Amino acid sequence: MLRLQGELIRGGTSKCWIFDHRDVVATGVDADTLLLAAYNAADPRQIDGVGGASSTTSKAAIVRTSTEPGIDVEYAFAQVGIGDERVEWASNCGNCATAVALYAVHNGLLPITSDSTTVRMLNVNTGARLTGTIPTAGRRVPDEGSAAVPGTAALGVPVLLGFMNPAGSTTGRALPTGRALDTLTGPAGQVEVSLVDAGAPAALFEAKAFGLQGTESPAEFAAAVPALTVLRRQAALAMGLAAESDPVSHAVPKVGVVARPAAYRTTDGTRVGQDDYDLAVRMVSMHAPHPAIGLTSAVALATAAATPGTLAHRVARQTAGGPLRLGTPAGVITAQAVPAPDGASPTVLLHRAARRIARAELLVPVLEGRPA
Repeated sequence: MLRLQGELIRGGTSKCWIFDHRDVVATGVDADTLLLAAYNAADPRQIDGVGGASSTTSKAAIVRTSTEPGIDVEYAFAQVGIGDERVEWASNCGNCATAVALYAVHNGLLPITSDSTTVRMLNVNTGARLTGTIPTAGRRVPDEGSAAVPGTAALGVPVLLGFMNPAGSTTGRALPTGRALDTLTGPAGQVEVSLVDAGAPAALFEAKAFGLQGTESPAEFAAAVPALTVLRRQAALAMGLAAESDPVSHAVPKVGVVARPAAYRTTDGTRVGQDDYDLAVRMVSMHAPHPAIGLTSAVALATAAATPGTLAHRVARQTAGGPLRLGTPAGVITAQAVPAPDGASPTVLLHRAARRIARAELLVPVLEGRPA
């Protein structure tokens, strides 16, 4: 039985176990083997592990201080399989980045010198650079706060999360194919798509192509998931994210639908008016409808909506450089693009909340993967 120290932190609407890179290396087992055993990934219920049996609660980050100039902390993000003995390392998670920022200040990974501390982070999966700014009044790190985000009634420490120069973070171009509009072939034939890389690669379709309004509940949106799963594979090939011989990824690219604003009710019954937001969006997370939206997807949506010719630009209410309000199943999430002084793509800011839930020693029953 291996022993592994970790912290469980809620970042936004996700839960993420955070591990120190040195502790992972000290186990003598590769990270995939360790996480699959710790989470009991083979079981769709993850009963015998620390996984939460949903895509938003089966996540991990392995963190270490960085020697790279301008970076305080670097982290590898892992999406751990549920009923699937596989760990996806190809993407980033903004909610887990929020958790990493709180972990970093609590664990002394950078000095606290003022009433506000900004953690400069590098996601090693994608090369994305992020910032997480946390209030540290009196040079003390808070354990609780009054910040809230759509998708949970829980409060937490406020974290201003920034995606720096996010365009082309994976493929090198905001529009990986060089076009704002492409056509892919799905189960029902050809369908228009906008392939965007900002924050994360994303394949965005118009909701009406699937007979949807874009304001469906997660249960209603689930009917489109099988078709979108097939199209995600086609999008990965078109964006150069995979070759025909590669295994199918359920994490990259992000995939979802967009539509014009219309009145709807959130999953908790709150009414959202047509004028309360600018773009309707429903996203897939791994194999299921996302209960809100991943933050990397929000960055991709903000970039797409500002790019003429994309499907998101076609249906979004244009905000003339102001914040973009995204209508998700959980409520309205706002993304603000801030121009970069050096001419790079804008930094995209999102207001999040985080809370430490537990510090624990995990007892991991790894039977294979130990060095000989």
